[in-house]
Amino acid sequence: MDLGLTGKVALVTGGSKGIGEGIVRSLLAEGAKIANVNRSTAEGEALQSEYESLGKECFFIRGDLCATEACRAAVAKTVDRFGRIDIVINNAGVNDGVGLDAGPEAFVGSLERNLIHYYALVHYALDELKKSQGVIINIGSKVSVTGQGGTSGYAAAKGAVNSLTREWALDLAEFGIRVNAVLPAETWTPLYSHIIDTMPDPAAAKREIANLIPLGRRFTTKEELADMVVFLASPRSSHTTGQIIFVDGGYTHFDRKYTNQPMS
Repeated sequence: MDLGLTGKVALVTGGSKGIGEGIVRSLLAEGAKIANVNRSTAEGEALQSEYESLGKECFFIRGDLCATEACRAAVAKTVDRFGRIDIVINNAGVNDGVGLDAGPEAFVGSLERNLIHYYALVHYALDELKKSQGVIINIGSKVSVTGQGGTSGYAAAKGAVNSLTREWALDLAEFGIRVNAVLPAETWTPLYSHIIDTMPDPAAAKREIANLIPLGRRFTTKEELADMVVFLASPRSSHTTGQIIFVDGGYTHFDRKYTNQPMS
């Protein structure tokens, strides 16, 4: 299926690793051009070099998105390079464990890492998105609806991401701009693998978590997340907006009587 993304310009945050990297690779496979904003220079430049050798554009922009100036600069550099922006994908963030005991200053810092740049990037890209009747996709988290414990900042940020998705979808419908959110739960990434590897019995820990995921008793892959994002970014989803879509194998919403069943 041709998703109609050839030549489209996507500005992706945190696109050098994990879910973000999966999104970037899937978009490039569909013929899109990428501006990848990330703090990690080595990974960003390596991804750019890899795709340049294939004749594809994966433009790396180094920036710490906690600074709103970095968001403005990322938009400006994308437009300078490509002349337009069709898609904004807010992905960068970290479950930083800022709980109630951390204090207000740490809480604000968590919001800066996980929420403020979502708003800032869209604010600065809005004129271009209006010109292109573009698409915004926000990557959220199941924590926004389930809670997790010990991570007030991240939970608050991801709850706000859901609300902003609906707010922006309403605000921007008159301009033909679509806004949706994609929420992962237990997705296998290098970071998740690293966390599991610190446990006394990594294999057992991985099996225990996987057993809570009804569909297939396995982790979601970053490619599965990316495929949903790419579909929502494409004209094939041209009348879908304001939606909060879970790609989680049923982890978030299925009855715990089922999710706690032993693996057959």
